[in-house]
Amino acid sequence: MAYDRTAMLKLLRPAVTRVMTPLGRALARLGISPDVITAVGTLGVVASALFFYPRGMLFAGTLVITFFVFADLLDGVLARMTGSGSTWGAFLDSTLDRLGDSAIFSGLILYFVLEKEPEILLAGVALFCLVAGALVSYAKARAEGLGMTADVGLAERGERLVVVLVAAGLSGLGVPYILAAGLWLLAAASAVTVVQRMVHVYRQAVVR
Repeated sequence: MAYDRTAMLKLLRPAVTRVMTPLGRALARLGISPDVITAVGTLGVVASALFFYPRGMLFAGTLVITFFVFADLLDGVLARMTGSGSTWGAFLDSTLDRLGDSAIFSGLILYFVLEKEPEILLAGVALFCLVAGALVSYAKARAEGLGMTADVGLAERGERLVVVLVAAGLSGLGVPYILAAGLWLLAAASAVTVVQRMVHVYRQAVVR
């Protein structure tokens, strides 16, 4: 189980822990491992995003996805309660996070493409957000693998999830242009974050 969440999720952790501790105790008594919770949370996000979003059910899809995103935080609560955190759990959690994020943007891409009047430009923006988000995460992981840090930038995972889910949910409620605005904002912030992390690593590696 990974303990190094994004800054936003770290701020939410105390409240999330208080809410989820009773459920964590119940799961611990049942012998359910944090890795199982991680896998179930990711499966829920993937299935929900690829089922609801392509069908244009943006609000319902966002509600279900958000439920599974918060359920995914339960693995950390459970790991801390049982002392069962592990290197494998951290790897699994980070890897499946990428899968869940990809499913959310893939669902939106399919939504734009499958509309009666396809919005190819927005599908392209969503694709850019998917790729840039992966680069943001990869830059940090690669830097840490080389003994450096890259925990800087505007759009870490927590921020990206909040922006895309809020925009999709409000769009599903009929708020005009909000999804397009959210995706363009996220694309710009993600691109800036990639550059920020590259510069940060460059300074550590070359400028001494």
